[in-house]
Amino acid sequence: MTESYPLYKKIGLVAGLAFFGLVLLAPTPEGMNPEARRAAAVAALMAIWWITEAVPIAAASLLPIALYPLLNVLSGPEVTKAYGDSNIFLFAGGFFIAMAMQKWNLHERIALAIISRTGTNPSRLVLGFMLGTGFISMWMSNTATAVMMLPIAIAIIDQMEKRDYPGVKNFATALLLSIAYAASIGGMGTPIGSPPNGILLTNYTGRFPGAPPITFVQWMMVGVPIVFIMLPLTWLLLTRVLFNFKAVSFPAARDEIRGRLVELGRMGRGEIIVLCVWGLTALAWIFREDLVLGAFTLPGWTRVLGQPKWINDGTIAIIGALLLFVIPVNLRKGEFALDWDWAKRIPWEVLLLFGGGLAMAEAFRSTGLVEWVGTKFTLLEGVPPLFIVLIVSAFLAFSGEVTSNTATAAIMMPILGAIAPELGIHPLLLMFPAGMAISCGVMLPAATPPNAIVFGAGRITVPQMVRAGFLVDLLGVLVVTTMMYLVGVYVFGIEPGVLPEWAAPLPPAAP
Repeated sequence: MTESYPLYKKIGLVAGLAFFGLVLLAPTPEGMNPEARRAAAVAALMAIWWITEAVPIAAASLLPIALYPLLNVLSGPEVTKAYGDSNIFLFAGGFFIAMAMQKWNLHERIALAIISRTGTNPSRLVLGFMLGTGFISMWMSNTATAVMMLPIAIAIIDQMEKRDYPGVKNFATALLLSIAYAASIGGMGTPIGSPPNGILLTNYTGRFPGAPPITFVQWMMVGVPIVFIMLPLTWLLLTRVLFNFKAVSFPAARDEIRGRLVELGRMGRGEIIVLCVWGLTALAWIFREDLVLGAFTLPGWTRVLGQPKWINDGTIAIIGALLLFVIPVNLRKGEFALDWDWAKRIPWEVLLLFGGGLAMAEAFRSTGLVEWVGTKFTLLEGVPPLFIVLIVSAFLAFSGEVTSNTATAAIMMPILGAIAPELGIHPLLLMFPAGMAISCGVMLPAATPPNAIVFGAGRITVPQMVRAGFLVDLLGVLVVTTMMYLVGVYVFGIEPGVLPEWAAPLPPAAP
């Protein structure tokens, strides 16, 4: 039976078309050219349809291919080129590897192995779930990670309720929220951990082609410390401040976890192959570029091969994915580490959204719209960059509560790329913490898929989620901004207060 079409989607469908028509027919503002106005009309349509999901996100992401050539904004070859960006293939390869992990239940084995080592004290169980969820979500879909962890958590909560352990209600709330929060926090650790990360990468490299690219290891050098700080702080917030419960031992939890590990049995050939390919792919990402270790520089393996500029992280991701398709688990049966029945389940809509966001950003750039937008933020001139970063990051973290995090990133990243040069701020100093802060919006059930998944268990109230999520939002904004200034500026070679030549704002296009 087909579900009814919600009212907010009907409103979004009509509002998108209405705003598209209004912007298209409106007089061109001073300083803007007609092509920029038409690009803005398409952006308004995409943004409203993305936010309200009036049409499928993937379909809305294809609008530039149809409308930009018709409106004389970008040619067909120019707009379709955006959908083949190398960072899109980085995510595609990462999705394929993650799907192979799910096929052989390797992700569950890793998570259970981490949880089983944290002890049977309820607060340590929460920590174990957070560590397991956070680590897995660094490499695969946050949604899939939450879906995997929820049944394990519910089984443990049921066992505690049967034995009437003290504080079980608070424990259940803290445990379920910990899964949702850790899934979002862990996604910040690697470039492939969360869609907003990919949108940040593609927009940064597309908007500033002369900028040094962000490598996988550079992202991890900033992202992983953020995860390592956020997870224990969020754990303390949940178990010591918000939902304190008696620290009694709970042997039944260990039995439940061990029972699930026994059900998985010994590692099979499929798991071992996927584990090896995943590990080698991660190492290839980490050691692709030269690693400077004090006075010693470890040459990257691409330099040893003599082609350091020809191979990027997307190349490595696809090599790893292809290995899974060709390495047999049982050649007689024609069974391989990854087959297309599993591979086709990856979130293709996210890849198309990346392309749509890139096409929109390219239209903003080529028509001069991005510079025109940047000049409208003169009110922020003279405000210290730190305050601007904090304000923007907080705004995006909380705006992500009512709209899709991915859609928010796709809409805002091109705008932030325009604002930063106009304010004399290194673009990455604004875009990176803002992009990461989007993943910190965890206050409402609809804020992220992991939030919706744990809320659907029926054991958490909206006020509980809002109270905890508000504090996690604030914590995330502070930690992300602080780590960007303490670590990110050195990792990315940023000089605060100095605008690189490749980021210098261009004069607005002539009308």
